[in-house]
Amino acid sequence: MGSVTDMTRRYIVTPWLLFLPLFLYVGWELLEYHCFPDPRVLERRQQYWRRASIRGSRGVIQDVRGNILALSTAAASFFVDPQEWSASDAWMLRGIVPDAVVERVSAPMEGRYVRLLRKTDRETAQRLKSLNLKGVHEENEKKREYPNGPLLSHVLGFCDVDDNGQSGIERAWDFVLYEPQDYKMMIRRAGGSQITVGDEGVYDRYLDVAAVTLTVDIRIQYIVEKYLGEAAEANGAKWAAALCLDPNDGAVLASASWPTFDPNSRSDMGRPENIRNNAFGMAYEPGSTFKPIFMGVALESGLVRKNESFVCPGRLKIADGYVSEAENKAMGTISTPELLIKSSNVGMAQIGIRAVPSDMYRALRDWGFGKQSDIEIGGTEKGLIASPGQWRGVVPANIAIGQGLAVTPLQLITASAAIVNGGRLLSPYIVKEAVNSNGTAVYKGRRTVLREVLTPDTCEWLRWTMRETVLRGTGTRAATPVTEMAVKTGTAQVPEKGKYAEGRYVASIVGFWPYANPKYLVLLVIGEPSKGRYYGGELAAPALKKIVEGMADIL
Repeated sequence: MGSVTDMTRRYIVTPWLLFLPLFLYVGWELLEYHCFPDPRVLERRQQYWRRASIRGSRGVIQDVRGNILALSTAAASFFVDPQEWSASDAWMLRGIVPDAVVERVSAPMEGRYVRLLRKTDRETAQRLKSLNLKGVHEENEKKREYPNGPLLSHVLGFCDVDDNGQSGIERAWDFVLYEPQDYKMMIRRAGGSQITVGDEGVYDRYLDVAAVTLTVDIRIQYIVEKYLGEAAEANGAKWAAALCLDPNDGAVLASASWPTFDPNSRSDMGRPENIRNNAFGMAYEPGSTFKPIFMGVALESGLVRKNESFVCPGRLKIADGYVSEAENKAMGTISTPELLIKSSNVGMAQIGIRAVPSDMYRALRDWGFGKQSDIEIGGTEKGLIASPGQWRGVVPANIAIGQGLAVTPLQLITASAAIVNGGRLLSPYIVKEAVNSNGTAVYKGRRTVLREVLTPDTCEWLRWTMRETVLRGTGTRAATPVTEMAVKTGTAQVPEKGKYAEGRYVASIVGFWPYANPKYLVLLVIGEPSKGRYYGGELAAPALKKIVEGMADIL
């Protein structure tokens, strides 16, 4: 039996130690070839393969009834492989690809990839493929499309060429609609043709795409946009906006802005006024459509009684300014309800100067004015209310008649809904549900009461005055046989450089129906008409009537 020393000596001199240098050498060579390849090897390898990025389908946007409003469809892109391309063929591309690209491919190029066209239309793609030029290759991509063109475009927004959301729902809900970028490998065969590795089924993973469902009914949207656009164009307006709201729930049923644009056409987006969402982002002085809200606050605060009388001359001096009736016509002695029914500026101004600035300021802030809405879309504005320290001179009187403050159409219709539904200020919402690509609902819109701003009795009285406005006041042109309407009209001057500009007005109307059981609330605003008419009762009221009758036909 050998000793421990003999066994140790035999282990140390084992012949496997002779192979250790060989193993180290082979290991080093493998590391060098894989991690630090010779540039000539890389160059040769890149002649035969490359990695190209692709995008999966972006999620869909649909209306409350499931109608598709935005989706991604197949689109063709083309590139040139400089290693296969003959510059002498470049002239054949003229009229199909941009001239700058033609010039580029007319000269020697490096690499394996030069873009020709990105997400082109079917006709152009067919023209290019019919040339059968060597070195021109096609890529399958996805392109964002909007089947209804300009309809609801300011809400939907648009995407850039890589399908990243740039405005509207597309941008606000990009985190749900966006699908991560993927890659495919393109290999060149010995004969020069290309095959794609891993392309099969790469889009199949996106068959269950994400979806954002809006509260908008595209049928109502069509009616609202149609008659808003007609009124704006017929009266030479600078801008216009309209909203239809469920006053009991806060859901936006339609949202229109004019001028409009087609998100399928990049040329329509060149003018900022085309893509601005006036319904959510335009701040303007509301005029008399603000009076029911101010009156409601005044009644709740004890500043006025429902059975008072007011002497209303054509023009009244208040502190450092004047408040005038429409066309400076005196109304004589009228009651509190008639201040709204006949839309008396002088009478409302007398209530305005009774208000304690800090209290009225706080109350209007509680109604959402001067605050940004939490609706699920970008581009909203706060509007403007002067701080209580600035309520001096004629300012309180002006605010009582809807001048001297700036609101957005969204803020005004949200506040008006509180009058219609019995005093509850609701948070407006436009997204009913958002589902990611895994089928998981990540958001559900719902009715949200922010606060109680009026008592039911006050709301009932204000609704009655709005009904009387249709029967015998400034809103008679909104009357229709299909339902009982209740409205408030408005005409406001446009401020410019610290004073009101001559001949510039904003005409508007807010109305709800049916009167006994309100289901719909609509606000129409026609900004700066230029064809002679500018009163809300003569310009906006007929347009509202057409909307109501149009909705009755389809609903």
